[in-house]
Amino acid sequence: MTIRLEESADWQAIYTIYVAAFGQSAEADLVRNMHNDGDLILSLIARNDHPAGHIAYSHLMLHEASAIRACVLAPLAVAPAFQKQGIASALVRHSLERLRADGYDLVVVLGEPHYYSRFGFDPKLAEKLKTPYDGPYLQALALSDHGKGAHGPVSYARAFAELN
Repeated sequence: MTIRLEESADWQAIYTIYVAAFGQSAEADLVRNMHNDGDLILSLIARNDHPAGHIAYSHLMLHEASAIRACVLAPLAVAPAFQKQGIASALVRHSLERLRADGYDLVVVLGEPHYYSRFGFDPKLAEKLKTPYDGPYLQALALSDHGKGAHGPVSYARAFAELN
């Protein structure tokens, strides 16, 4: 399996992955809209002879801690034929390494705590943030000591507000 940056020629494959994984196009549309709005900061595709999975990250603005470089992990999908093979975990690990190397301080995700805790995501850190998605499924991961100071209201990329 290889993981690499998304290229423009990958769009149809990414769309197919999300529709197959979720049975709808909302997540694929989210990726496209974040890209079109300039809010997509990292977009990786996993290939295992065929496109197998995708992960995207977008900007997150911390209004009371604007010096903290923060982002949102969403969405993440693996095509059904490739699920249960560690592809999603590989995408998360690879992308977190890239974000850390690029100087990001904080990542926020809305997802299953049991799954994301294996990567170090913690709902307690997310409790210091005020988001439209507050609750037990909102988790955060500090990629630096600076990220541990995240607090207050946040703004997601505009594309999230357009989700149906």
